[in-house]
Amino acid sequence: MTEITLLDGSIGQELAKRGDATSSRLWSTQVMIDTPELVGAVHDEYFAAGATIATTNSYGLHENRLEREGMLDMLDALVDVSLDQAEQARDRAGGGRIAGSLGPLLASYRPDLDPDPAMAAEKFTARAARLAPRVDLLLIETVSSTREAEGALRGCIGQGAPVWIAFTVSDEDGSKLRSGEDLDAILPLLEQYRPAAVLINCSRPEVIGAALPVLARSNLPYGAYANGFERITEAFLEDAPSVDVLQERRDLTPQAYADHAMSWVGQGATIIGGCCEVGPAHIVEIARRLREAGHKIV
Repeated sequence: MTEITLLDGSIGQELAKRGDATSSRLWSTQVMIDTPELVGAVHDEYFAAGATIATTNSYGLHENRLEREGMLDMLDALVDVSLDQAEQARDRAGGGRIAGSLGPLLASYRPDLDPDPAMAAEKFTARAARLAPRVDLLLIETVSSTREAEGALRGCIGQGAPVWIAFTVSDEDGSKLRSGEDLDAILPLLEQYRPAAVLINCSRPEVIGAALPVLARSNLPYGAYANGFERITEAFLEDAPSVDVLQERRDLTPQAYADHAMSWVGQGATIIGGCCEVGPAHIVEIARRLREAGHKIV
């Protein structure tokens, strides 16, 4: 028997689909403005599915995104909404943990934007400080390069909550970051900053198996939560895209995704869940398979 932390699945993409905001440049933030109670409803479904962690809908809460829409003055209030909804869902579920999500500063899957680590650290410190007092852990997500990782870790470590960091790898080769760097280039940073866990996220499930042996070399708890996109398209890599340019896979059923997730457990992963396009039904099946295999979900 192994103790496995079962994350939730997609938050932002699930909200954008349910709130009809996939064409909005504000993505799930628009849903949080229009119908904040929908955020709590999604958290409720994941807890009911068997997840033990609620990830806050704060991935897209960036100064640059809100400033572009003339809404920068709403930042702190929106962070509070994301935290309120996660806390209320946790209380309704009678327990669980909250992960404060921190997405890339400028754009997802864009290592070419290459923010200076010192500047990035300042931004991440400010973002982490807003979340840390009300979460159980800080979750740095979708890191595409070592420079992104350095800025994020420098800014988040020591802010009062354990830090987990999740990297996104090439659609073709799980041993490489989206920057083209070998994944093992992250190991010196992990040794220097010692986060509490390291993961792979928002990558095709088929490539994660190649990444996990690298994570194992960090001697940290590790795991993965994949996406269900066909692939990250060139159109999505343009400035200020909307997620409706990405196509959901039709073959990644809950059973098929759980097959992948259980193979990661077989490789030593102790933290698993889902990212974009992986929903509550997928988490239900993973929870069932974990229990069937004799694992304890924690």
